[in-house]
Amino acid sequence: MSSVITHDVKTAEMSAMLSPLRAGERISLLYEMLGDRLVATTSFGIQAAVMLHLIHKHAPRIPVVFIDTGFLFPETYCYAEELMARLDLDLRIYQPMVSAARMQALWGKLWEQDKAGTDRYAMLTKIEPLNRALRDTGADVWLSGLRRSQSNTRVGRPLVEQQKKTLKAYPILDWADAEVENYMQQQGLPRHPLATMGYVTMGDWHSTSPVAGRDASATRFNGQKYECGLHLDSGSADFQI
Repeated sequence: MSSVITHDVKTAEMSAMLSPLRAGERISLLYEMLGDRLVATTSFGIQAAVMLHLIHKHAPRIPVVFIDTGFLFPETYCYAEELMARLDLDLRIYQPMVSAARMQALWGKLWEQDKAGTDRYAMLTKIEPLNRALRDTGADVWLSGLRRSQSNTRVGRPLVEQQKKTLKAYPILDWADAEVENYMQQQGLPRHPLATMGYVTMGDWHSTSPVAGRDASATRFNGQKYECGLHLDSGSADFQI
């Protein structure tokens, strides 16, 4: 199955192929063409249920990687359990090689330190586990829930793009916030418990805050992109699915 399409196919051609299709059809087509080359990630964030439901409905065999940093909100863990009980997914949970307690005992609160500290934190809790997951799955095409309406920097982003060794595809890239809301209502999907408390993005409890008149991109790590722009062996990461 994975031999149907090769790296020689231009990303622009793939984007054009997906453009007229609905989100679910895009996922189905990508799985038909790419098979086990596909992988997705989730943080069980505020809007994660949409992409997870689309995968559940149109291509449930796609591996979905959940990076459990050890510092997520208690509500996120409960939300993850609720969605896992409802959706048929090939969920694969990866955690840091160093426990949260050991990390703090050895190096303190890395997320409160200088750039070297926050870089080490990102490497230990996010980058290394995700690189390990990508190696284990052997996938080289990443399904992501990025949307253009989430940030001004994503306005011109195509449906498919090459990032270093990884090809990234965005099935709901062109969805507006209203479409996400309508889909959740139509499908009866549960909401993250913190969604009603002003959180528009979700990450670690110590570095995520509700929006209070500022851009959503500034709600984690004081605007630094450790959770939505990680530097990996295979390209930049994005846990928004």
